[in-house]
Amino acid sequence: MTMLGYTVTIDGPFDEAVETVTKALATEGFGVISRIDLDKAFAEKIGADFRRYTILGACNPNLALKAVTARPDIGLLLPCNVTVEQAGQDCIVRIVDAGVMMQSGDLSGTPEIAEVASDAVERLTKVAAKLG
Repeated sequence: MTMLGYTVTIDGPFDEAVETVTKALATEGFGVISRIDLDKAFAEKIGADFRRYTILGACNPNLALKAVTARPDIGLLLPCNVTVEQAGQDCIVRIVDAGVMMQSGDLSGTPEIAEVASDAVERLTKVAAKLG
């Protein structure tokens, strides 16, 4: 665990790691609603060569609905990001700590947000455990 989230190392090819992460997220009710392949974007936009690095935007619709109903401005922090990065023969997976994310500004003072954050932390911790 870092200050921003959970870190797990997965053995094996990058594409399989992304698939494994996506499946683990699904077991906790998260779907991947966005995917950004930074390595491809860097190559295309600025001609930079970069290791394989993908950002998955994970969303649990029930939690997201509760959050934006309570505080519409929380949409600035959604979805929960998960990164998959090639590191030699392994892949490093980083999962945002929703509890830390929800402490931004005065969000933690909203009871509904605290409840959503707690639920999201529990679910994402389980995802990290499944991957580790």
